[in-house]
Amino acid sequence: MHRILAAVLAASACAPSLQAQINPPSTAEPGLTLDGALAAAGATSPAIEASRSGVTAAQAQRAVAGLRPNPSLDTMAENVAGTGIYNGLRSTETTLGLSVPVELGNKRGARVAVANAQLDRATLEAAMAQADLRLRVTQAYNDAAATERRLTNAREQVGIANEVLRGAKVRVSAGRASPLEAQRADVARLNAQAAAERAERSASVAMGNLIRLIGRSATTLDTVWFSRIEMTGPRQPVSGQDTLAGAAVQADLTTATAQVQLARSQRVPTVTLGAAARRLEASNDTAAVFSLSVPLPLFNNGRASVDLASAQRQQADAQRRMALLDVEQAMASANAEAENAATTARNANGPTLAAAQEAARIARIGYREGKFGQLDLLEAERTLAETRAAAIDALAAYHDAQARLERLTAPVPADVKDVR
Repeated sequence: MHRILAAVLAASACAPSLQAQINPPSTAEPGLTLDGALAAAGATSPAIEASRSGVTAAQAQRAVAGLRPNPSLDTMAENVAGTGIYNGLRSTETTLGLSVPVELGNKRGARVAVANAQLDRATLEAAMAQADLRLRVTQAYNDAAATERRLTNAREQVGIANEVLRGAKVRVSAGRASPLEAQRADVARLNAQAAAERAERSASVAMGNLIRLIGRSATTLDTVWFSRIEMTGPRQPVSGQDTLAGAAVQADLTTATAQVQLARSQRVPTVTLGAAARRLEASNDTAAVFSLSVPLPLFNNGRASVDLASAQRQQADAQRRMALLDVEQAMASANAEAENAATTARNANGPTLAAAQEAARIARIGYREGKFGQLDLLEAERTLAETRAAAIDALAAYHDAQARLERLTAPVPADVKDVR
């Protein structure tokens, strides 16, 4: 074992020369890129279509809210089919007029304010749908890239296990080792094959999930993206109010405030003015008729509706404060996770992995030459396999944390007003 440790120490000095083997060259032909996957998903996602329909509906609701009440055409016939002088149509009085509701208390402006707030909320929901889709596609892409890398490593382990078994058989045939070494090498080969089969199924499922999500076929992914780790450092602080989540709860509060104003405006009666012309059949004369209709708020004066809207506004304000606390805590946690994952990924994919690779290479050479025992070789191979798995897991965790942080800090669309 001390010889393996010495090999590891020697491999550390070779880490810079092995860095090119760890990170594939950028000139390699990329497969499906993340940007390509995002573009394909945005063109076919039903969530995006639903959110756009919601914006269209809110725009139509805004147009409806700005409309004035329709006038009414009124007609009336009096003194018809009675008795005496009112028998028949001799004393008929026919009235034809027009009545127009007149909204007082700025009802129309209050409706428009509510509709504007709801339109902003629908626009935010569309932006959140875009951000949610980006997060979902990025996570699916990250999962597919990670499983693809795990499958590659599993197949490499199968090849290494076959080489170890071949070397063990040579040593046994030459009488330099007991048959037990060949048995152990064969067990390691079978385990490596089983791991490769599991990795192949996982990679197939992950790629299938990504294909179903984006609506297009893909065979390989951009390995350069998965290996890339952005430089970390102090981030510009983002206020919770400047995020989509903060803007959404502020839009809810704005809507609730507008609902209070609408409820108050409803307490002012809407009067109806009418003007008509009346024809008197008996004298064949015509006279003008004017009317004014004012509802009496005896049973419902609108106070209960105002109280309800006020309570809902207080609830929306409390929910806004809670949501801002939650989103700022989530951003702080995601930021720390992203930085920690970047550090772990950078270390796992740097000198540590290079040293494990070099140590395994030295152990294979030494085993073939009879300088190292089989247990030393198997230990070096196990260390390499675990280091590779840890490196892939660290990269996957880093990209996942970055995607979640990007979702939390997604900016508010420029066409959304009155949400801050």
